[in-house]
Amino acid sequence: MIAEAKLGSEDLNLCFEKLMMVAAGKSDEGMKMKGMVITEWKDIPMELLLRIISLVDDQTAIVASGVCCGWRDAICLGLTQLCLSWCRKNMNNLVLSLAPKFTKLQTLILRQENPQLEDNAVETIAKFCHDLLDLDLSRSFKLGDHSLYALAHGCPNLTKLNISGCTSFSDEALEYLTNFCRKLKILNLCGCVKASTDCALQAIGRNCNMLQSLNLGWCENVGDLGVMSLAYGCPDLRSLDLCGCVRITDDSVIALANECLHLRSLGLYYCQNITDRAMYSLAHSRLKNKPSMWQSMGGRYDEEGLKSLNISQCTALTPSAVQALCDTFPSLHTCSGRHSLVMSGCLNLTSVHCACAVQAHRTPNTILHTAH
Repeated sequence: MIAEAKLGSEDLNLCFEKLMMVAAGKSDEGMKMKGMVITEWKDIPMELLLRIISLVDDQTAIVASGVCCGWRDAICLGLTQLCLSWCRKNMNNLVLSLAPKFTKLQTLILRQENPQLEDNAVETIAKFCHDLLDLDLSRSFKLGDHSLYALAHGCPNLTKLNISGCTSFSDEALEYLTNFCRKLKILNLCGCVKASTDCALQAIGRNCNMLQSLNLGWCENVGDLGVMSLAYGCPDLRSLDLCGCVRITDDSVIALANECLHLRSLGLYYCQNITDRAMYSLAHSRLKNKPSMWQSMGGRYDEEGLKSLNISQCTALTPSAVQALCDTFPSLHTCSGRHSLVMSGCLNLTSVHCACAVQAHRTPNTILHTAH
C-alpha cells in the first residue's frame, strides 16, 4: 500500500524531482528561494511544500507524506482535498490508513468503479475527519446503515453528500443522518431505492431547509407526500431530479411551483402521471410570484426561473401546455445545441419550439421573401 511503503533514497529523489519540476517549471536547475538554492528534498520549507503539493496529483501527495516526519505532519495537516478514485484495489485499507492522518480534510472523493469500501472505512472517516464538508461515496454497494449513523455523529458539517447507488441504506438511517447533518445543500440519492421513501423525504424537509440540489433519480418509492414535504421544507431548492419516480403526480409539481421559487432544473423523465395541470402550474407560478422574485433578485428577474426541464416519456402532456411553459421561461430551449427542454419520446410535442428556434426558422423565409 502506498501510504505504508518504506521509501528508499531513490524514491525520495524521484519524489523530490517531481515536486521540483512542478515548482520550478521543469527547470534542470535548483529552485531559488529567498537567497538560497533548494537542491535536496529536505531543504524545502513547509509553506512551499504545501503549495507544491496542491499542484500535484493525490498519489504523489500521499507518497510525499511518507518521506519524513516533517513532510508527513505538514501534508497531513495542510491537505484539505483528497480523491482516491484512482485506487482500483484495496481502497478500504488505504482509507483506514489515511483517515487518522489526514484529519483536516474538507473534501473526500471515494467514487468507485468496483465496490471496495466497507462500513469500517466510513466509520474511521467519521471518527477522525470532523471538518469534512464534501463526501462522495457513490457506488459503494457494500456500505450499510452503520456508515450513515457514523457520519451523523462524526461529520455534522457536511454540505455535500453523494451516496448514489448505495442500495443497502435504509430510510431509517437516512432520516437519522438528517437529524444531525442539517447543513446539507447538495444531496445525491440516485438509485437509493430503499433509503428514498416518503418518510425519509419528510425528514429532509424538516431538517435540511438549506438544501439546494437533490437527485432522487429512479427512487421508485418516492410519492407526492415526500415531494410535497420537500417543497414546503426546502424553499431554496434549485435543482430536483425526479426521473423515474413513477408514483408522483401533478400535486408534486404544483407544490414545487408554488413553494420553490428559485427552482432552475427539474427532471420528470418517465413520470407518466404528470399532465398539463402541472405544466400550467409552473407557468402560472412565475407570473404570480413575479413581484417577490423581482425584489429578491434586485431586478435580475430574467435570470430566475426554469433553465432545464426533462419531460421525456411524459406522454400525457399536450403541445399547448408545454408551449405555454416554454413561452413563460425564455431559458428553456428546444433549438439545436441548447436542448434544455428535453421531450424525447413525446411524439405529440414535436410542434413545441422555443423563441429562438422559431426565429431561426423564420429568418431563411424572410430572406427568401426579400429576395423576391
